[in-house]
Amino acid sequence: MYADDHSITERALLPVRELLLEMPQHRLTDSLLTVVVDRLAALPMIALARIWLVRPGDICIECPMRTECPDQDRCLHLLASSGTPQNPEADWGRLDGMFRRFPLGVRKVGKVALSSEGLFVEDIQNDSTWIARPKWAADEGVRGFGGQPLRFRGETLGVIGVFTREVVTEDWGGWLRVIADHVASAIVNARAFEEIERLRDRLELENAYLKEEVVEAHAFGEIVGASPALEKIQRQIELVAPTDASVVIEGESGTGKELVAREIHRRSARADRPLIKVNCASIPRELYESEFFGHVKGAFTGAIKDRAGRFEAADGGTLFLDEVGEIPLDLQAKLLRVLQEGEYERIGAEQTRKVDVRVLAATNRDLLEEVEAGRFRSDLYYRLNVFPVVVPPLRKRTDDLAPLATHFLKQTAARFGVTEHRLTASNLRALQNYDWPGNVRELQNVIQQAVIIAGGGRLRLEPLLSGRISTSGSSPPPVAQT
Repeated sequence: MYADDHSITERALLPVRELLLEMPQHRLTDSLLTVVVDRLAALPMIALARIWLVRPGDICIECPMRTECPDQDRCLHLLASSGTPQNPEADWGRLDGMFRRFPLGVRKVGKVALSSEGLFVEDIQNDSTWIARPKWAADEGVRGFGGQPLRFRGETLGVIGVFTREVVTEDWGGWLRVIADHVASAIVNARAFEEIERLRDRLELENAYLKEEVVEAHAFGEIVGASPALEKIQRQIELVAPTDASVVIEGESGTGKELVAREIHRRSARADRPLIKVNCASIPRELYESEFFGHVKGAFTGAIKDRAGRFEAADGGTLFLDEVGEIPLDLQAKLLRVLQEGEYERIGAEQTRKVDVRVLAATNRDLLEEVEAGRFRSDLYYRLNVFPVVVPPLRKRTDDLAPLATHFLKQTAARFGVTEHRLTASNLRALQNYDWPGNVRELQNVIQQAVIIAGGGRLRLEPLLSGRISTSGSSPPPVAQT
């Protein structure tokens, strides 16, 4: 026990000054708060130091103070705790005890936050009514308490509280106020650095993801064609694009489902934000959750740094889930949660993140059959399939063959630096006599091959198509030359 007339100035001036100098160096809020309580708890007169920050209410149903809580919108969250218990079995670094939350205005800590004024109890031997656990204080030799609001530019960020093993004097009021002011300023700086880092990581992630899509984004060019089926799709795009509805785009491989997704995004209110694609069929099973939601450093072998997921990269924009039917059943529940609640956690992190993403999905499967077979969750199906769009195969919209082939001829000539060829009647008959199992993607491939083979000569499609196998299992009939 220390003499009551010894001031904090005499015994803690140097450690406190060192703490004030150290705080601005921390760029992460968690590490900053930990350092503050650890340094304070190392002072011989302090038994326990804690910091609570104002955050949204999150455990209202199970909170032990829920009956006293006037507003479940916000409360004080215990984010840092450190002390020197006399009981060797006690762990004062835990953040999950009875006082992990304080409603604003409730009890001493809550009143400090609501009033934005400091509160001190000089000696609990003379005033024991303020403390919730008098026996704990007696067993631990706790004599006093000091609490100060963490305020920055008129806003209360939280509360710093210390339990002392000596009587609290006027010196404590001044020093704890100085410390609280510096902590509040350091919290704001750390949050600013965290936001800068988050935005930097997000921009890097968006850049990496968008680079992946540069080639694919223009693989088929724009939506080209004039068939009744394509006109129907255009009308559907016009209807659904301005909304935030989820869309499932169905169709065989190579029909241009991604083009439809890109056009929906382009015509939406999110057009100035990124469209991020996830090819669900190409992700290794063990990396699905990391790919979607990200991870923190050390979460698993190979996680050498924090990494944002594709949901975070698409925040404010659109996420395109290609081949959505390939998502493992055990991950579908987590996907449903983020779609319904807009919340998720990175692997290895406790912090819940908010996200605002519109989801477009594509599949070459019959998802309803997948639901009936137990391979796709029915609740996820109905959450995604708010507005279905079906892209017919190329063999059912032959009116689009000529404009598509012409488009690819122009595109290929520009890409390869050759003279642009024109379709002949013979070319067109060859296109129409083939049923295109590979759809638009196969058509583009045939055109590119034909242009390369032709060189500066005549464009011949018939030999290329006669050597291919159609969906009927046979080659198309021979076409007369012109």
